Amino acid sequence: MTGNFSLLFKAVLLVSIMVALYVHLVFFTPPTGWALLECALLGCVIAAIGFNVMHDGAHGSFSRYPWMNRMAAYTLGVLGGSPYMWNSKHNLIHHTYTNIEGHDDDINIQPWMRMTPDQPKHPLHRYQHFYFWALYCMLYTSWIFAMDYQKYFTRQIGAIGLKPMSTSEHVSFWGFKVLNLLLYVVLPIYMVGFLPWFAGFMLSTAVAGLVLSMVFQLAHTVEDAAFPVPHATTGKLEDEWAIHQVRTTANFATDNKVVSWLVGGLNFQIEHHLFPKISHVHYPAISKIVQQVCDEFDVKYNNYRHTRSAIASHVGYLRQMGRAA
Repeated sequence: MTGNFSLLFKAVLLVSIMVALYVHLVFFTPPTGWALLECALLGCVIAAIGFNVMHDGAHGSFSRYPWMNRMAAYTLGVLGGSPYMWNSKHNLIHHTYTNIEGHDDDINIQPWMRMTPDQPKHPLHRYQHFYFWALYCMLYTSWIFAMDYQKYFTRQIGAIGLKPMSTSEHVSFWGFKVLNLLLYVVLPIYMVGFLPWFAGFMLSTAVAGLVLSMVFQLAHTVEDAAFPVPHATTGKLEDEWAIHQVRTTANFATDNKVVSWLVGGLNFQIEHHLFPKISHVHYPAISKIVQQVCDEFDVKYNNYRHTRSAIASHVGYLRQMGRAA
């Protein structure tokens, strides 16, 4: 169920690249053009660590050793996010209420975007398939500087209340936030100055936000994904759990080993939602079984052959949501 040597090697490689980029940018001050290139690469590596290391660790599938899973999950804290809030928002809520309006916080970008047929439509949404790129670039900074704090102080994720945090969880939340500010704001400004830091920080976080957003949006907000509505009286869904996960999720570029390596198997999103506690290194093998079972029981298996076709479907879906009543 857990990762293997190849996953451990990839984790060490990605973290090493990030440390090397950080040290070179902060302590050696490369020329402007080279520095901007490194900042863009740093944003990609931040996203790759999230996909490949943090994500498996948070689901307990990175390693058979619990301490190693915690270390992998805590990479999110070093990168600025809250492992506690991620576990509540992603593992508990998103994986339980996938694509259900009012519950799945991943599809709540209101009022800026309309992501489901049940969300209110505003005139601005007519152009959301054009401006979404800019909003996605803002995901990472808004996540670490706003959304985590909003959840912390309101004790809510969407319509769902958070359980009381323990003392250690409070300490962890604030400890990682302070560490992130010291590593990515205070120390770089001290070493290179405010304007160079600001340009590099905004570029790296914009790239990270765009990559993170696109990978997760291609999994659920495409033309073939379903957005089930619970029964008005009983509150129950039409499909049982496994079928719900398949219908609300989509794969992309599953034959592309480079894409699979970079995004931590999250292009096999159907398999991940069915088996979240199994490491992504096993998804290519599992997917063959899942497709066979879906064919046997006449359940549609959403799979886009190429990344570009999945992006086109996401853009088409946003256009549809911006114009439909």
